[in-house]
Amino acid sequence: MPQTPADSSFDAVLAAARAGAPWACRELWEGHAPAVAAFLTARGSREPDDLTSDVFLTVFDRLGAFRGDAAAFRSFVFSVAYRRLVDELRMRSRRGETEQLSVSSDPRRASSAEDEATARLGDAAALRLLDGLPADQRDVMVLRIVADLTVEQVAGVLGKRTGAVKALQRRALARLAKNLGETRTPAAGPDDSEQ
Repeated sequence: MPQTPADSSFDAVLAAARAGAPWACRELWEGHAPAVAAFLTARGSREPDDLTSDVFLTVFDRLGAFRGDAAAFRSFVFSVAYRRLVDELRMRSRRGETEQLSVSSDPRRASSAEDEATARLGDAAALRLLDGLPADQRDVMVLRIVADLTVEQVAGVLGKRTGAVKALQRRALARLAKNLGETRTPAAGPDDSEQ
């Protein structure tokens, strides 16, 4: 299969990053870190920025062993992110830490009132919906939506078969549809008017 211009560009960036070129490392970081941080936040990381940095330290350490195209690199990055998240959650559970922090309550965050209100409405509702899912279904949905991974890539990240990921996604979507149906109020129809 011939390489596309995007593949050649990725190959050049990857080669430069392996050689230690700061611009190439920055390009890999900027291309993937926001999605990694969003994934970690959606999955409950207490310090998504710190964890994102840890993820990329590992990714950059392992660049020499990585083989593949841009899509494989994205899967590789999210595999590392998922494993780091599991480590964080495991460590917190051993310590008995259960307090949940949210991005909207982070005092370091500065935005306009309009931006914050809009983000809270969308993000809070989406996270509430995802929080109602079992952990395995939530992992699949966050990796599919936030990380924009294919079913095959999600299977690789989670160490599951493709069929299992498809089944988890199907169950998650069915549960989300059911939950959305329960939260909606029916519109008043012609029979609902006063007689």
